[in-house]
Formats: sequence, C-alpha cells, structure tokens
Amino acid sequence: MRTAVLLLVVGLSVASSLKICAFNVQSFGESKVNNKRVMGILLKILSRCDLCLIQEVRDAKGEAIQALVKDLNRFDKYNSYSYVESERLGRKSYKEQYVYIYRDNVLKVTERYRYQQVLEGDGTNESDVFSREPFIVRFYSPTTLAKDIVLIGQHTCPRNAMKEIEQLYTVFKGIHKKWRTDNVMILGDLNAGCSYVTIKGWRALRLRRDPKFHWLIGDEQDTTVREKTRCAYDRIVVHGREIVSCVIPGSAQPFNFKEKFHLTEEQALEVSDHFPVEVDLKPNHCYFLRNEL
Repeated sequence: MRTAVLLLVVGLSVASSLKICAFNVQSFGESKVNNKRVMGILLKILSRCDLCLIQEVRDAKGEAIQALVKDLNRFDKYNSYSYVESERLGRKSYKEQYVYIYRDNVLKVTERYRYQQVLEGDGTNESDVFSREPFIVRFYSPTTLAKDIVLIGQHTCPRNAMKEIEQLYTVFKGIHKKWRTDNVMILGDLNAGCSYVTIKGWRALRLRRDPKFHWLIGDEQDTTVREKTRCAYDRIVVHGREIVSCVIPGSAQPFNFKEKFHLTEEQALEVSDHFPVEVDLKPNHCYFLRNEL
C-alpha cells in the first residue's frame, strides 16, 4: 500500500501542465534574426511554451523560422522543438505566414489544414472575408486530459476584424464537421479590442453569443506593449467540454515580457508591439504515473 502511495506521489510530482501560447512577433524576419538581443528575448519567451502560434512571419526566403527553431533547440536542451508552417498568405504583395512551434517530445501533429474560402467570380464578394485564411493544426497531446486538440490560428486584418471574427464561427463549424472533434481553440491577434470592435458588433458575434465558446482573455486585459494603449487585441477562445475542463483557472493571461525581463518600452518594441497570450492545460496524472511504473 505504501509503495502504491509513493508511486502516486512521484507521478504527481513530475506531472506538469501544457502551456499554449500565441504571439504576434510583428514583422518577424531576417532583421530580427540578426539582432542578438531580440533573439535572446524571443528564446526566453518561446521556451516557456509547449506550443506557440507565431504570427506576422514576413520572411520571403523562408530562413528566419528555421534559424529561430534551431537556436531554440540549442537554448532549451531539455526539450526538442519542431514547427509546422502555412504558406505565405495575403491578397496582394503583403504576405504573412502562420507558424506553430511546438515541443515534439510532448506533442504530435496529426493533421493540418489551411482554410479554403468560397470565392465566386472575381473574388470580391462577401465570401472572400479573410485577408489571411486561418491555419488549422490538430495535435495529439498524451500528457493532458484532452488528448485531441485543434488549434485555429488567425491574424485578422484590423479594418475588417469584426467580419473576420464573425466568419471564424463558420470556420469552426466546418472543421467540426471535417474532423469530428469538439476540442477547439481559436487563438491569435484577432484585433478584438479598442476601435476595431463596437458594442453593437460584439452583441452580434456568434462566437460571443454562443455560450459554448469561452473567451479566456477578457476584454479588460491589455495585450499591447505601448503604455499609451490598453487593448485586448490578442485572444484565446476555447470550445468543447473536455478542453474547457482542462483549463487551469487564472492561467490565461498576456505575458508581459517587458516587466518580466526589465526592458524599457523601446527595447520591448524591438521584439514586438504585442505581448504573447497564454493558457495552461491540466496534466493527465495517470499518464505520468503509468510512465513512472
């Protein structure tokens, strides 16, 4: 009996939560990779996350993310990092990529999908909503209670934020039908705050009206680096009883790296004008106990 109790304690002691993050790194490309101070801060931020959605990757050569992940693997010797990226997305010459950087010793990619908009004619009708279509990746997470997690990454166009957020409900419905899963997390820079949204607009959004969607980053929170702004642009929205029950209460927060690493506003803005947002999911203690045995 004492042996069983001891094993249970050991299993609980090594169990850790799963941290999921989303970070708009503001025009991430060659110039930031070549800035040692910026890269040093990025490595500290990313090594906190088991999985991080990076937005605003603006590197036509495709080398910046490779360099970042290579440095991350050198920086954090206790974990192994991989990444999955979208193609370069955008309507005209301005292009961005979504990139999920994840610990491949903790998570496995099972499926990926770049949302396909329904276009008609010249592509200027209302069906052509997204400036950058959502990039959706399905992960297998053996260490958490929710094993099957779908992430819908989105960076909205500010001037069209409300329409894009509304369309994310349709995206969810499509992916729910396609993959038959309820455990969905919508995350990224949704520009869901300040002048980009209205009270009337909020009330009309299906993602807000439907009580099955839980907005973990509240309207009162600030995800911006500049002291003169206070906006909850970056969000994490979860759907599904299993994944909702996995969320550790109070863990969904912006990560203020400016304060954490004692940076001036100018130094922090070299990294990004956004703070990352993050949430922790509860561990599956039975998984850790089984591995100890």
